[in-house]
Amino acid sequence: MAKYMGHRKLGRPTDQRVAMLRNLVTSFFKSEDGKIITTEAKAKEIRSIAEKMITLAKRGDLHSRRQVLAYIREEEVVKKLFDEIAKKYEGRNGGYTRILKLGPRRGDSAPMVIIELV
Repeated sequence: MAKYMGHRKLGRPTDQRVAMLRNLVTSFFKSEDGKIITTEAKAKEIRSIAEKMITLAKRGDLHSRRQVLAYIREEEVVKKLFDEIAKKYEGRNGGYTRILKLGPRRGDSAPMVIIELV
């Protein structure tokens, strides 16, 4: 699904980058508290993809469910997205995520953040 890809290459070949972003978005929606810790660049990419997924889930029709399933392969995560997360944001027009800065990572001093659902 090329239309969900951003502009950051994140130092990886295309297939690895797509797989990594899919896994991060899946982990983001799968997490119990709705937040994950990652680097700032990855979080900014996850944000745009996750917000598009929530917008599709808010529509709630079969076509949007299949579009989300094409990106997020785990059906239980898609079910949670449509049944719980989308219902939570029915009255909101975007801005479903928040990025909070944590500081540099110890090993390589990469800026770390928490990305969470608002």
